[in-house]
Amino acid sequence: MLVQAVKITNYLFIFASLRLCVKLFIQMSITENKIQVGSLEWFYRESSPIGRTDLLPVLLLHGLPSQSYSWRNFLPALAKQGTRAIAPDWIGFGFSSKPEKRDFAYTPDAFITALEEFLKSIELERFSLVVQGFLGSVGLQYALRHPEQIANIAILNTPISSQAKLPWKIQQMGLPLAGEMITQDPLLVDRTLEGGSRYVITDKDLDIYRKPFLKSSAAGRSLLATIRNLQLPSAMTEIESGFQKWQQQILILWGMIDPWLPLKIAQDFVNPLALGDLIKLNNVGHYPQEHYHETILEDLLPFVRVKDVS
Repeated sequence: MLVQAVKITNYLFIFASLRLCVKLFIQMSITENKIQVGSLEWFYRESSPIGRTDLLPVLLLHGLPSQSYSWRNFLPALAKQGTRAIAPDWIGFGFSSKPEKRDFAYTPDAFITALEEFLKSIELERFSLVVQGFLGSVGLQYALRHPEQIANIAILNTPISSQAKLPWKIQQMGLPLAGEMITQDPLLVDRTLEGGSRYVITDKDLDIYRKPFLKSSAAGRSLLATIRNLQLPSAMTEIESGFQKWQQQILILWGMIDPWLPLKIAQDFVNPLALGDLIKLNNVGHYPQEHYHETILEDLLPFVRVKDVS
């Protein structure tokens, strides 16, 4: 009996050690990187495939006032699947460059041009696209202008209709005079992310979201400039008309308790699509990836498991 107990203990120890090794290996496959592209420095998180893979990479784009850290629970899962995934901080956000408005216009066109140059620099030619939130919509505009690069698209609570309006919580950050003060308050991140998601976010995670605002006033100025130059009505017109002719698969994962973007927006968008699916996420708000990554990944992982046939 003692021998059997020792054997069982040894097996359990070996099993636990193997699980730890796999976990550490996955963590090691997630890197934080910086790359200089012209006058702009991009910060991005990347998951490297474990072993060789024939799967296309995935590009994950965050919304306002977030950063690539919002995809922290997606990157390990993609790495484990064998998918290379890149999650950049938009210019002006997170740990990427925060140029003054005279040097960067903070319009959709400016973001799209910068993203185009970034993708060239990291040699990302064809990929699955995952977007979320206000500013994630710029990723959809990029897709319409570069359809040859896009294998398929997953949309998480992103403005995709002329019905979409910038919520007051974000609008007020762009107000004359008041906006200059509001966007210098690091706690705006707490109020916006928790208000939009409808759930508490841990201090450990909020510390990372706040850090750019605590480090420099440039983070607030970039957010202010982005909100004032988002050009949402014209962006929505481009998205509504452009995707009527879209021929690649689109998966919409929509938080049902989003206080800013109602479900009808997603339903109206997906109805005319030739290859569109809508998955409703109960008890999920505007930032689905913050609290419900496991639920989302059940559908997202197989969706982006696309073989590279080039």
